[in-house]
Amino acid sequence: MSLRFGTDGVRGVANAALTPEFVTSLGRAAARGLGADICAIGRDTRVSGTMLVAALAAGLTAEGVDVVDLGVVPTPAVAYWAQQHGQPGAVISASHNPYPDNGVKFFAEGGRKLSDAAQASIEAHLTELLEGGPNAVGDDPPVGDDVGVVRRDNDAGADYIDHLVDGKVGERGLEGALIVVDAANGAASAFAAKVFGRIGATVTVVNASPDGVNINEGCGSTHPEALQRAVVDRRARFGLALDGDADRLLAVDERGALVDGDALLAVFALDLAARGRLRGPAIVATVMSNLGLQRALARNGIDLVRCDVGDRNVLAELDARGLDLGGEQSGHLIFADHATTGDGLLAGVLLADLIVRSGRPLSELASVVTPVPQVLRNVPLPAGVPDLSDAIAADVAEAEARLGDDGRVLIRLSGTEPLARVMVEATEAETAERVADALVAAVERTIG
Repeated sequence: MSLRFGTDGVRGVANAALTPEFVTSLGRAAARGLGADICAIGRDTRVSGTMLVAALAAGLTAEGVDVVDLGVVPTPAVAYWAQQHGQPGAVISASHNPYPDNGVKFFAEGGRKLSDAAQASIEAHLTELLEGGPNAVGDDPPVGDDVGVVRRDNDAGADYIDHLVDGKVGERGLEGALIVVDAANGAASAFAAKVFGRIGATVTVVNASPDGVNINEGCGSTHPEALQRAVVDRRARFGLALDGDADRLLAVDERGALVDGDALLAVFALDLAARGRLRGPAIVATVMSNLGLQRALARNGIDLVRCDVGDRNVLAELDARGLDLGGEQSGHLIFADHATTGDGLLAGVLLADLIVRSGRPLSELASVVTPVPQVLRNVPLPAGVPDLSDAIAADVAEAEARLGDDGRVLIRLSGTEPLARVMVEATEAETAERVADALVAAVERTIG
């Protein structure tokens, strides 16, 4: 099996690595592994989306599972549907990746990411199906009226919008607040104006004309430069940048400066703590979050709990510790009291309310975090490279000794791409660059 579950589902180039045949088998495997009678499917705006929805639905219905087609909706809308209906859901999306890529990710009953056990069960069934061919279908497949059917849910989008706005904003609303939202030509294109219009904002939505191939192209959270200019040009109060499936959010302050997930986590944490609503008081972030976030929280008596990369790991840590706020530097922000997964539109609504409530500009709110210089390098890897930890342990130890308490080192294999990610933080940018160069060289030397 060439494709496996990564940090967030299965991804690959659509109709190459991620073929309809593979996705049909994945649908069969998910039906067997999840053991549900109904499964919802949503998708983003990629040209390959309808093809892969049909393939996944074919696999599910072939195993007797009824499919509810939600159409083009944000990933968190599928999670919300699963939570409300007590059934699993699936999303056809490659999130922030370019349009040729696509992917499949699942939510368990109740709208949470799959457990390791559920994921392993699906993988085992998938391997059996792919290696067994027609014989793996089984001796007694559903036939006649036992096969599943596909039906459309035309109310799911409206229900999700109600969830986003009801009770999330103070009585004053956002009247008079001019904001700009970049929908990344993705799944939120038809939702952003409705959501922020409902809470009273004067909203301009850009990059909301998807054509199947322009998702994430020079826009959204991975390319916020145009949004930064638009906020300044329109004299907006702030801007919001979503990604292709709208499960992450970055912001732009009134001066056009980018506010990343770390700074947003700090802004939300301090606001919740000031109102006595931050359990712990602590939040969860990943190993990639900047040391500046940790220091800002510590100055305000808030602990930072770190976990592995991926919002499913953030959620697991929030559950284990009974905390309510967590996220990633990349913009996955999770409010456990409001949602079961990262939600860019929800985070945007809550941020808008916070800014209006505080009466302070976003630039001032975000200034609580002074980022430590951070260098990120990606090293391409050949197929089948094992964990590099042992091979470069001495190099990492030398780097950590050099940095001491004034920096951090992290080297990990990407969960979505064939890359080794090298991260170095240091109080001096030049030091971080030199240490990163040395570690990249060590990785390249190890892989030959």
